[in-house]
Amino acid sequence: MVDAGLYVDVASGGELAVALAAGINPALNGFHGNNKSIAEIERAVAVGVGTIVVDSDWEIDRVADAARSAGRIQRVRLRVNSGVHANTHDFLATAHEDQKFGITIADAPDIVAEIRSHETLSFVGLHCHIGSQIYGTSGFAESASRLIELHAALNAIAPITELNLGGGFGIAYKPGDAPTDIETIADEIASVVARECSARNIPVPVVAFEPGRAVIGTSTFTLYSVGTTKEVEIDVEGASATRLYVSVDGGMSDNARPALYGADYHVRLANRVSTEPSQLVRVAGKHCESGDIVVNADYLPADVEPGDLLAVAATGAYCWSLSSNYNYLARPAVVAVSQSEARVIVRGETEADLLARDAGINGGNK
Repeated sequence: MVDAGLYVDVASGGELAVALAAGINPALNGFHGNNKSIAEIERAVAVGVGTIVVDSDWEIDRVADAARSAGRIQRVRLRVNSGVHANTHDFLATAHEDQKFGITIADAPDIVAEIRSHETLSFVGLHCHIGSQIYGTSGFAESASRLIELHAALNAIAPITELNLGGGFGIAYKPGDAPTDIETIADEIASVVARECSARNIPVPVVAFEPGRAVIGTSTFTLYSVGTTKEVEIDVEGASATRLYVSVDGGMSDNARPALYGADYHVRLANRVSTEPSQLVRVAGKHCESGDIVVNADYLPADVEPGDLLAVAATGAYCWSLSSNYNYLARPAVVAVSQSEARVIVRGETEADLLARDAGINGGNK
């Protein structure tokens, strides 16, 4: 991210710790979250995090107090719900009025006035995020239009130079997916921002985005080993059919998205070439959950068998980061490949790692 000249968002003290350990200039960090602890806020201010995104009125005094103690003026943005309902899964749509993030447009002027009343805070602009995995541009354009209207009203009181319109740009998880290309999204949003600013006779602000998944999602795939296969007779519209379940050595512990969101993925045989005809399969994980499905429906060669390797594409976002030790499975390694060279960048866990923190086993690690 640093080599690409990008800023880095964090949403917890742990993520901030990773960013700092990686040598990222804290001034290039933005700190998000609907429930930042006082300790997290104090640390973020103390190390010089560039911008803290205020998510509720509770955080105003907390950030102001931390800045006063640190003897600095802290830049803040205010997260606002534009009311635009993104065309996505309900759990991924994050600009609804009835949800945990941000405040309403109607409440924003009073909250901004409170922020501006603190000498240790510098209000630099609004922030909005309408959801994730969104195709098309209409939602982004409408949200941008509403935010510019609020931005203009606040700018009339005191100049504002920035506007963060979030992200949520969709990627292709399956061959048939057709996400909107970034150039089209950028052109549409730029056009809306320019038009709305011109109509209100205000300067065009510096516009920031948080592409996240669109940057990293398709860069990564997950490699699984097949353990067993099983033919299951099912009824499809009154007719009998056979579904082949292919069970692998991972599942919802390394990719919770299918169980959490109903996310759909794409799978291919990775260790060999097969000339056998394709067969409809369901790739299942090894956990004690009937909903532990990695790929709901896709095609693999009919001779897929134990020992084969399967590659599941587009797992670079919200997979390893959502991973767990459910059923005490050790989390897998992360391997980077570049110029035909591979290196481990996060080592895989071992059973010793799983037991190390258990105070009841050999005293644990204290």
